[in-house]
Amino acid sequence: MMKADDEKGISVILLYTGILFFLLGFAARIKMNYHYRMELSNAGFVIAAVLAALGIVLFLFSLRKRS
Repeated sequence: MMKADDEKGISVILLYTGILFFLLGFAARIKMNYHYRMELSNAGFVIAAVLAALGIVLFLFSLRKRS
């Protein structure tokens, strides 16, 4: 079983990784003359949403465990 501090750390890593994939998807969307930009953009946004959701859920579980 993980401690609450470990879960908070992992949730922060997941959130920042989600932000990274969001920025990659955004960069792929604004890139001109690139054939696969929409596929990369949509994949980046989906991965960002999944990682952010996992990070938030893990953070909320760590808060509940501490109190």
